Amino acid sequence: MSRFGKVDLICFPGAPNLPIFAALELGLFSAAGIDVRLETTPSSIYQIENLVNGEFQIAGTAFDNVVAYREGQGAVQLAEPPDLFAFMGATRIELSFVVAPNIQTYADLRGRSIALDALATGFAFVLYDMLEKAGLSTDVCELAPVGATPKRWESVKSGEHAGTLTIEPFTSIAIANGFNVLQTSLETVPNYQGGVFAAGRAWAVEHPDSVDAFIRGYLAGLDWTLTPGNYEAGKDILLANMPAIKPGVADAVVTKLLNPATGLTPGGQVDTAGIETVLGLRSRYATPSKRLSDPSPYLDLSYLQRAKEVD
Repeated sequence: MSRFGKVDLICFPGAPNLPIFAALELGLFSAAGIDVRLETTPSSIYQIENLVNGEFQIAGTAFDNVVAYREGQGAVQLAEPPDLFAFMGATRIELSFVVAPNIQTYADLRGRSIALDALATGFAFVLYDMLEKAGLSTDVCELAPVGATPKRWESVKSGEHAGTLTIEPFTSIAIANGFNVLQTSLETVPNYQGGVFAAGRAWAVEHPDSVDAFIRGYLAGLDWTLTPGNYEAGKDILLANMPAIKPGVADAVVTKLLNPATGLTPGGQVDTAGIETVLGLRSRYATPSKRLSDPSPYLDLSYLQRAKEVD
């Protein structure tokens, strides 16, 4: 048993997990004094339900998910609002609206179905914003809750749905398979806080050293990943952990991942303007309707600051 115990971590599948893969393979979590077990989630609902029930202690999730469930606006109703909070940033994700090869414009989506993780998530709201700015309402399309990105991409690839929002590596995989990118989120919401690491407040208060050790291990993996001399080794680790990525698209995936505008956030910081965007979209599209502007109930960076001071 490591000095600060064990953390069960649940994350969405995707290239942004590379610093975690690296920290596990290189022993950086162990060096920080924490054992980490990683599982990827099939959907945001599964992730939140199992984070709240204690199956997992930390989640790599969307910042919007933290807000949604704290406000009682989540895709599934919980017995009571959980005490979730984000303690570290992870990504400023670029979402790509991947569509079937025969879709060339937004108008081609009329009467077609679009795959989403769930209908009331932050990424769904990014899509609704895209449609609205293109002059379409959500009423002209069928919106289908399918699950996390791998399931959504497979549903589009099979022809079951006409489009979905993707992250890397699934965007590059889709392009390599002849699918189109209708638009990216950088064109409609240039500042968007995507991924964060979150935990329950009560657990974090009881286990501050475990949180600190996790942060130190992750940041070590992140620093290693962002070091230019580790590019090829990092790509090999990503390919080993995500066999769906073929060598022909690996460079495109890693290049976007290493760009702070579209991928990993150096130092685990959060994007203040991106936080405002998330709250603004949720204020516009979520039900029950609430005006949200103050991020403090959902965000506490004191753990990140303390871990950096200790390190």
